[in-house]
Amino acid sequence: MTESVLFLNRSAVETCVAALDLPAVLAEILRDHTAQRAVIPKEGYLAWTNSSGAYCRSITMLGGLQRSAGAVYGLKVINAAVSNPQYGLERAGGFTFLFDAETARPKVIAEAGYLSAVRTAGYSVLSIEQLGPASWDSVSILGCGTQAGAHVDLLVRHFPGFRALHVFDLDRGRAEQFTEKITEKYPALRVRATGSARAAVHAASLVITVTTSSAAYIPAAWIEPGSFVAHVSLDDLMADVFQSAQALYVDDVDLVRDNPRRILGQLLQEGTVSWPAGDASPGAGSSKAATITGTLGMVLEGRCPAVRPSTGYVVSNPFGMSILDVGLIAAVHRQTRLLGLGQVLELH
Repeated sequence: MTESVLFLNRSAVETCVAALDLPAVLAEILRDHTAQRAVIPKEGYLAWTNSSGAYCRSITMLGGLQRSAGAVYGLKVINAAVSNPQYGLERAGGFTFLFDAETARPKVIAEAGYLSAVRTAGYSVLSIEQLGPASWDSVSILGCGTQAGAHVDLLVRHFPGFRALHVFDLDRGRAEQFTEKITEKYPALRVRATGSARAAVHAASLVITVTTSSAAYIPAAWIEPGSFVAHVSLDDLMADVFQSAQALYVDDVDLVRDNPRRILGQLLQEGTVSWPAGDASPGAGSSKAATITGTLGMVLEGRCPAVRPSTGYVVSNPFGMSILDVGLIAAVHRQTRLLGLGQVLELH
């Protein structure tokens, strides 16, 4: 008996994703999650320091969607070294696997760097559609790496009114290179690099953080009323941002709370931010604790209010769920059948 696996390189993945309504695909997965049709085991995490003293890590994320129309199971392995960009490499890369639900064998292996970035950007776009300002035309992005590029591509694709982009990066040269690249790619988009993180936050009512910062630096005082903040990276926002938000949304409260590397997880464990839906964590229900409004999936299902920024600001703080990667690679796999893409690798 022969066995084979379908391999999808970045080009194949990009072609398939371009044929998808990405926010709609992610919305379906989030509805599955809210309806408790999702399985999310604890992630594996391995960290080390390389020979140049740079932080490195490997994350493994298993996930399953137990849909009546056909279960989906898979795995993402995504590794990163913060020193990679100085060698011309993207910070993160890896593979996403899709399993055969009957034999448990891997049936698809796909390049995960692009898929992971576009999945994250797709979540941001969906959250902006559901929770962002009623009217906007400009965006500020902090961090000018792969995630920033993926976000710009999807913002341009899904929001015709998007006219101006403000960017900031601690590496001024990287910010300028990113500005040139985006200007060349989207001539109609006005792009400028700001001189500081504070200037970037002030420049637009939509703020997206995609940095590698391990120390919070954005206080609540920087954020204007009427703003929406997509806190995609780990530690950009200071504690008072969460505690003072008009509304606060996550993707999965247990994943956020159980991860000590996220500032919001620390606040949940301390009890200075609480989860009202039957939460037994310390401080839950305390009058001194700020409260998470709900998950994006709950918003989509009408189980919690969709609060758009008005007198205050709204924060979206997703952890990054494995099921989004697994559900997305399943959708990509369906496209490969229509488009005839991928390379079949014979295992034996």
